[in-house]
Amino acid sequence: MAGKSKNMSQIKQLLLLKKNGVSNRKAASIIGINKETVNNYMSKVNADELGIDDLLKLDDPILEHRLKGGTPAYTDQRFETFKSLLPYLQEEMKRKHVTLKLLWEEYCTEHPDNHYSLTQFRFHYNQNTAAKKQSPSTILADMRTGGEKLFLDFAGDTMGYVDMETGEIIQCQAFVATLPASDYGFILFVPSQRTEDFVYAIVQCLKHLGGVPKILVPDNLKAAVIKTDRYEPSINRVMEDMANHYGTVVIPARPIHPKDKSNVEGDVRLIYMRVFAELRNETFYSIEELNRAAAIKMKAHNQKRMQKHPYTREERFLAIDKPNLMPLPECDFEIVSYADLKIASNCCIYLGRDQHYYTVPYQHISKTAHVAYTRTLVKIYVDGNLVATHKRDYGKGKYSIIEHHLASKSQEYRGLCAKVYIDRADRAVHILGDVVRHIFYTSNMPAETHYKTCEGLLNLQRCSDPIIFQTACETALKLDRCNYRFIRSLVDSKCAGLLSQSPQYAPPEHANIRGKVQFR
Repeated sequence: MAGKSKNMSQIKQLLLLKKNGVSNRKAASIIGINKETVNNYMSKVNADELGIDDLLKLDDPILEHRLKGGTPAYTDQRFETFKSLLPYLQEEMKRKHVTLKLLWEEYCTEHPDNHYSLTQFRFHYNQNTAAKKQSPSTILADMRTGGEKLFLDFAGDTMGYVDMETGEIIQCQAFVATLPASDYGFILFVPSQRTEDFVYAIVQCLKHLGGVPKILVPDNLKAAVIKTDRYEPSINRVMEDMANHYGTVVIPARPIHPKDKSNVEGDVRLIYMRVFAELRNETFYSIEELNRAAAIKMKAHNQKRMQKHPYTREERFLAIDKPNLMPLPECDFEIVSYADLKIASNCCIYLGRDQHYYTVPYQHISKTAHVAYTRTLVKIYVDGNLVATHKRDYGKGKYSIIEHHLASKSQEYRGLCAKVYIDRADRAVHILGDVVRHIFYTSNMPAETHYKTCEGLLNLQRCSDPIIFQTACETALKLDRCNYRFIRSLVDSKCAGLLSQSPQYAPPEHANIRGKVQFR
């Protein structure tokens, strides 16, 4: 199928003729295309799991992709084993008196139950040798040295998954990377094009490749480049840190110069056909599920025979890219961000970026903590000492709690507890005392997590009309919605529609609301 591809309308005419029993030669004459082209297309059709009837039902772009894309060169486990042996085989063949048949016999001994025949073994080895020795072409330009560059970009289109809790479709950005010497591609869906997600995608790509190229070539993304310049763009500090960690350099492509990253641009077009199009009718329920499906499609893309070459992208990658990649460092790179945060009376610091609370040992209440956080960890330092380490949690408004950090778990009291807030609320107005009791007695969370709510209610009581505040508290108790936001909204609306029909308040029945109460 080399040369200019045919319109799918012509190919559907061919399929209809074949369905009616017309020979390839006659069909070529009728349609007006070369007989060898007909033979090639029919070889693809005969190898396809769909019959002629089902192929005719496909839309033109899908049919074009199906017939032009081909099928994976090899998909069984034997090839995975063979790939791992390739470097060893290449080195052994350089030694005197060693033959490929001898290596095959050793290979069969090591893998007696799942191995290639000698013919297949020779074929795959020779395919790799051909990929390695193939002279550069218009696609694989001689300036593209194996393992030297990795082009990085985001595809323009997005794919999404369904949030199980809300039913909302969450759109994800498609990170795409290409090694230009082999045209080997990689795809990963991430939540956004923010620097954090961009760097995470690069790290996962390098792990997938099993090594590091000498140069990373991103597009002039906002995530990667602070200032766009024709020849010397300033690199984001995070990208510099990452490049230093991996021992590589970052040289962004020049703006308005698509040839600087032509491989990745071409790969994006193919990914639209071989990933986006093939997954268009599937529904995913997490970004992990989406990425697993995309990885399968991308592997098939890399294992398809290239149209103008007698080898696959994967073969070319294993032959010229993989041997020239630098080794990966022992640990992955993670972005480290910093913040100076005050430790509140509830023994927590509040990480505003995630709107999440993390506990700190109660001895450090009111001090300023120096917080260093990565994608996975939050480390809290006070006076130069590491006092707390948490797994990073992105749950908004939630708490990450280590029990022994809390003052209520220690005999060394810090002067704050549930009883203190209940007494303060009772002195302010009795109904507020009942609200605060309800908050502490009906919660399964540690007392410290409610201190800010109590402070907010006490401040709200001081600046609100007494009758309106009384009505708001009575309504909150009646509806079992004793939280600051609800009571504040009632006060702000001046309890519209409630003042004229407010029932006589009766405290909720609770075994421990009246009488002696034991506080921690």
